[in-house]
Order: sequence, then C-alpha cells, then structure tokens
Amino acid sequence: MSATILVVDDVDTAREAIADSLRKDGKEVLEAGTLKQARAYLGKNLADICVLDILLPDGNGLSLLDEVIQLPWQPKFIVITAHGQIDYAVEAMKKGALDFITKPIDMKVLKKSIQRAENLVVMRRELEHLRKTQASSFKFVIGQQPVMNNLVNLAQRAAETSVSVLITGESGTGKEVMANYIHQVGPRQEKPFIPINCAAIASTMLESELFGHEANAFTGASNKRKLGLMEVADGGILFLDEISSMPFDMQAKLLRAIEEHAFRRVGGTTLIRIDVQIIAASNQDLKRMIKDNQFREDLYYRLKVVDLDIPPLRKRREDIPELVGMLLRQINMAVGANIQEVSPRAMEVLISYNWPGNIRELRNAIERAVIFCDDAIIGITHLPNEIVETSPK
Repeated sequence: MSATILVVDDVDTAREAIADSLRKDGKEVLEAGTLKQARAYLGKNLADICVLDILLPDGNGLSLLDEVIQLPWQPKFIVITAHGQIDYAVEAMKKGALDFITKPIDMKVLKKSIQRAENLVVMRRELEHLRKTQASSFKFVIGQQPVMNNLVNLAQRAAETSVSVLITGESGTGKEVMANYIHQVGPRQEKPFIPINCAAIASTMLESELFGHEANAFTGASNKRKLGLMEVADGGILFLDEISSMPFDMQAKLLRAIEEHAFRRVGGTTLIRIDVQIIAASNQDLKRMIKDNQFREDLYYRLKVVDLDIPPLRKRREDIPELVGMLLRQINMAVGANIQEVSPRAMEVLISYNWPGNIRELRNAIERAVIFCDDAIIGITHLPNEIVETSPK
C-alpha cells in the first residue's frame, strides 16, 4: 500500500497542479485549502505525508508540526516556502519537517523529496509490523495500564528515530528490559546492544571502559590497544545503567562524545567517529543531583530527548496477574516445572503486597514458589513469609 499524500495550499491552482501531477504517478492524494481542513485529515490519520504551504487563510501552517506531536502516528512534512521565507524554513526543520521546497516549485525536486518520505513511511510500517509480532515477548514491560502503553509508544518512536533516551524508575522496575525493547523493535536490532553498569566500574577505569585506550596509555594499562564499549557498540545501542554514578568529570567527556559522535581513546590522538544510540538509566533523582552539583544539567537534557519514567509495581497492581502468568511460563521452562496457576488467595496476597523490590522481587518470589511447589497450583504456603505476613487477613 502506497503512502497517502496531503497537499495543503490555499491557492487552488497551485494545490491542484501538485495534486494532479502526483495522481498521474499513481499516488493517493488528499487536498486541503485551510488549516481546519488539514487538521480534519490529520486527526483521522488519513495522511502519511503532508506537503504544506506556510501562509494559510486561518493561520500559520507550521502550527500543524506542533500539533501532530500529540498524534500517535506522525506524518512526514515537506514545507513549501516562498522567496524571503527562509526563517520559516529553518523553523520548520527545527520542528521536525523532513524537507522544504522553495517556490516556484520544481516538481522533480518535490517528487524526489516525497520519495524520501515514502521510504521512511514504508520503514515505519515494517517496524510497526515487527513490533506487533514481537510484542508478546515484552509483556513484562507493557502490562495493561495506560501509562505503560504510553511509555511503550514513546519507546517505539525513540527506537525509530535513534534519539537519546533517559529511563528512570525505582530499582527493579525493568529499565534494562525497556532498553532491550527499544533495541529489538528499532532499526538497530541487528547491531550490538552493549550494557554497562556505571556503578560497577571504578571511576578511574570508566573512561577506559567507555572509550578504550592505546597500548601503555597509563600505569597498569595493557601493552595492547583496548577498544572501548562505545566503539564496540558502533551502529547499535550503548546502555548506560546507573548513569548517576558516573563521575562529574567523566560526564563532560561523555557529553562531548554524544554531541560530536566521536571520541579519542585514552592516550590516543585519532578521532574515532561512531554512530551509537545512547540509552541511560537511573534510579536516582537526577534533578536533585543537578541542584547539588552532582550531575551535569547539560548532559541531563542531552540524554532525555525521550524521557521514560517507569512506575513502581505498587502503582500497577492490576498488571500483577498478567506479570505472574508470564513469569510462571518463563520459570517453568527454565527449571523444567509444570505449575499451571496461582490460587486465588495467593494471587490476592501478591496483589496486596507493596513490592519494594518491584518486578525483580516479584520474579524472585515466583521462582521460589515454583521450586517449593509440588502441586500444579501455587498456594500461600509457597510464597515468601515476608510477603504473606504483610497481606490483609
């Protein structure tokens, strides 16, 4: 199925000329002469590509680029500008327009731009199909709450565009699982996913781990060149877990590498260019750390192009039965068990518990229950005492 193109221009002859030329090429074309008409089409998700004139009778066409951010499926915009409207063109590109074409319109140039947009639309459809086929394996992340569905939609967009992502939430909420989800549903899925726990590496060694080092670059360094994880992740995703633990001076070096898409190994002079999507995660309040001069504000905003704040399990209690079912299937397969279900009373206990360790603690509880259960149904006696003792009687 080809992309549907919406042509928005209040000059009938100009709009019709573009539309007719595209229809002769077999394109599906819609026409609008006002912002109101364009909004009606876009609000119903009827257009994949929008060829947009800026000055319209009922407002500035660029306002549409702000409005479509709220839509679940954003069209690709090609903006038409007149002579002397270069400032509008710059603004349009900053707002996310794919391209701009100046008047008088060269149809060859416009069609080439439309072809680029169509290629992106096709890729987006293929990714959407991939997400649907893989979604069942990520129910651990998704659940049923609207807030989780919104987070997953944002994660899918982040995967498609390869922007930096900051994932926040309490320990055990599934931040690394979300990062893996972004990797699996995006165009980088065939490339490396490299996780690094910033808290688990000595501050003096973190720069070498990230950027690598040349032979004998410092005392204790090997006599062979070491590749850094950022270089190993080239083309893929680098997942920086517990980013709050990164030393302040190292944060500045990371920021520069992200902004320049390049770095130098420790002790090296050669600039190494990379294409890496950065996903960072933190269970700490980074805004508070910024106020305490413990985290760089510029790095914070560079990382959170897309911000995913995963709620704790105690705020998604209605998801617990589904999560328990999925965990039960996983653990059954891993240990060779055949537990069929959880008793209603045991499920009540699981739902009422506060889960300070979140999903990680839930998994441990189900794993323990499976090990100690000799029947087909997990009951209260199979659950950890600290969970049963805190439940309502």
